[in-house]
Amino acid sequence: MKKTMKTENVKILFVLWAAWTMSCLIVANSSLAKGNSVKTYVGSENCQSCHEQQYNNFITNAAKARSFEHVQIMKKGLTEAEYKGCLKCHTTAHGEPGGFVSVEATPELKNPGCEVCHGPGSMHIESGDPKDIKQPTMAVCEKCHISERVNSFKFKPVLYGGAH
Repeated sequence: MKKTMKTENVKILFVLWAAWTMSCLIVANSSLAKGNSVKTYVGSENCQSCHEQQYNNFITNAAKARSFEHVQIMKKGLTEAEYKGCLKCHTTAHGEPGGFVSVEATPELKNPGCEVCHGPGSMHIESGDPKDIKQPTMAVCEKCHISERVNSFKFKPVLYGGAH
């Protein structure tokens, strides 16, 4: 009986997640259909179906793929300003239009993902055109991987960390 209820809960959660994902894509598509070329953040999971190997390498090898958890552990000892400072590098696009707001509002952006390096992915998902996604450069990495952090924590940009 308990196993059946658990299975049903998992099914319900999957259906809700699928509906939410589809609504995000519909919103992105309706903006594009209206001639609105505003790029929006969609979360790394939306990259997986076309870029499965890169997605799996990132999820497996990049510590930042789970770094929101680390910030939550440290949050207790931080001021609100320090906490928000952490979110700039430990989430996707915190403080940017359409970026991470909260786990409740934007759960798909709670960890740094593909779009931290490649920019908002909505137009690329719609078109499949590589021109609709940014190619990462060291300048993108250096927004978070400043020399002080690299020296203190031995950070290596994902460009060299096995994501691709």
